[in-house]
Amino acid sequence: MPIIISDKLPAYSTLREENVFVMKELRAQTQDIRPLKIAVVNLMPKKIETETQLIRMLANTPLQVELQLLHMETHETKNTRIDHLNNFYKTFDDIKKQKFDGMIITGAPIETVPYEEVDYWEEFKSILDFTKTNVFSTIHLCWGAQAALYHHYGVKRHYLDEKLFGVFSHKVVEPTFRLMRGFDDEFYAPHSRYTQISEDEFGKVPNLKVLAKSREAGIHIASTENMRQIFIQGHGEYDKDTLKNEYLRDLEKGENIKIPKNYFIDNDPKKGISIKWRGHSNLLFSNWLNYCVYQETPYNLEDLK
Repeated sequence: MPIIISDKLPAYSTLREENVFVMKELRAQTQDIRPLKIAVVNLMPKKIETETQLIRMLANTPLQVELQLLHMETHETKNTRIDHLNNFYKTFDDIKKQKFDGMIITGAPIETVPYEEVDYWEEFKSILDFTKTNVFSTIHLCWGAQAALYHHYGVKRHYLDEKLFGVFSHKVVEPTFRLMRGFDDEFYAPHSRYTQISEDEFGKVPNLKVLAKSREAGIHIASTENMRQIFIQGHGEYDKDTLKNEYLRDLEKGENIKIPKNYFIDNDPKKGISIKWRGHSNLLFSNWLNYCVYQETPYNLEDLK
């Protein structure tokens, strides 16, 4: 089954060209299936790029997914056209009385800003509280993971000496945990951040299991025992060129940025990019939809507690 999105969403044409199975809303309405209701809180500046990346991941499953995109009402978006937000996004206030099978909360390029100084922090906290009662399973990505751990459990991040930037090898710590089913013992994932939550800090969260970690990049994936809260410090959803574009952007800004590790062939930007993370990234999101959402969420979402 496909993911259901508007055929006017830019991601629709992009993914159809890639032979990713996406379905128009009108066709989906004729099928006698309850699709999984998944919300994406998109905090990234380039929203079209991020929504396309995540839709690509969610479409790689036999389950039918109905997607709702959300943006922050208390933040002025400067890098996405207002008509795009009006046509395809809602705010938390629009959906706060609804219930969802799953939610994905993205990262945001605001790691050096204290949480309480983020202009949408109060609205963001309301969404995090909402997930505890109205969402069955929530994936938090990068800054979204760090901010959620801070809000829910008081977990603190620390600043790195330099940007963690590149594609890093990870070891599976809990191979029998359902979210990690089918993973190789070693797999790769991109990271791009200036902050990190240490393993000691993760250990302060009750019933939280570390599922995958890296010698260089630290904890990558962690989940509560019941899989209602999942925290990911990396970016498996990234496209082939995402790190390259970040690298070139930082160079143009005059920042002292190093070449992303293990990303370019022979670490030479002139030789092209070696993709090492795509298979496991698809597996991670399909496992989430299957084992953490589809097989666990109540058929009647009103029964969700």
